[in-house]
Amino acid sequence: MTQFTDPWERKFYYLRLSITDVCNFRCSYCLPDGYRPTTGNNKSFLTLDEIRRVTRAFAAAGTEKVRLTGGEPSLRRDFIDIIAAVRENAAIKNIAMTTNGYRLARDVARWREAGLTSLNVSIDSLDANQFHAITGQDKFHQVMAGIDAAFSAGFDKVKVNTVLMRDINHHSLRTFLDWIRHRPIQLRFIELMETGEGHALFKRHHISGEVIRDQLIAAGWQRQERERSAGPAQVFAHPDYQGEIGLIMPYEKNFCASCNRLRVSALGKLHLCLFGDGGVPLRDLLQSDDRQTELQERIAHSLLQKKQTHFLHQGDTGITQNLSFIGG
Repeated sequence: MTQFTDPWERKFYYLRLSITDVCNFRCSYCLPDGYRPTTGNNKSFLTLDEIRRVTRAFAAAGTEKVRLTGGEPSLRRDFIDIIAAVRENAAIKNIAMTTNGYRLARDVARWREAGLTSLNVSIDSLDANQFHAITGQDKFHQVMAGIDAAFSAGFDKVKVNTVLMRDINHHSLRTFLDWIRHRPIQLRFIELMETGEGHALFKRHHISGEVIRDQLIAAGWQRQERERSAGPAQVFAHPDYQGEIGLIMPYEKNFCASCNRLRVSALGKLHLCLFGDGGVPLRDLLQSDDRQTELQERIAHSLLQKKQTHFLHQGDTGITQNLSFIGG
């Protein structure tokens, strides 16, 4: 099977695989009212065998990196088995996860032993009270202890995701920089994105990542080269800091030109864009091992429909009602 490629000659080295849309946090920008099952949805999430088959198909077509997302992926009781199933693919060099950190301190050593190679933890404030206000969970110290546990388990770097929000945390750059001065943490500021349920919050709190970028460049931070299977962050480093800063700015011109990732939802649909109009069902081809060729062909054919860019600038958020829906 040849590399998955779209009409714009973009190649796809990176699969974001959602394994659940359930989350136990109530972040203001994602699930402010807590997790609510999709109305009328009585389908189960992808099984271990289905996960094994879909990642095998992607690995055979050039995918080098799989990120396990949610919801909160660690809420799956078979999460360690899922990591091990993805690890079976020799072509997958990087098995990552994005987590709210709730079970990090308890389980991170076991995740690494199963084959997890990189870790993103969501932390939107370094103030425990503000963290509680944003997430609806008084778990700041537990999550921070989880990051320490990750380093103890052998991770040489941890990425921390921070959603950039006007008047909430955009003025906290100095606090974040002090935190990463002597820690190998890549702190990634992610622009707040509009979703179907988050229009009012977006209007109130969106701020461009350019504000942070200008401050970094003025202070001597320098942009780094991007690896082909890396995510969309613009990464900056400084000789006085052990940590790095990443900026994810989906509203910047040409953001989509370097797109290298596809998404599969927890219900087995292929999503060509986080903010696309619909998903391509794959689950009927995940029921046995002998349909791998059909599966790869359906994915490859679907890529012919991938658009050159998203339409967030026009306020078109597609079917994404919240960021737990297909894994952010």
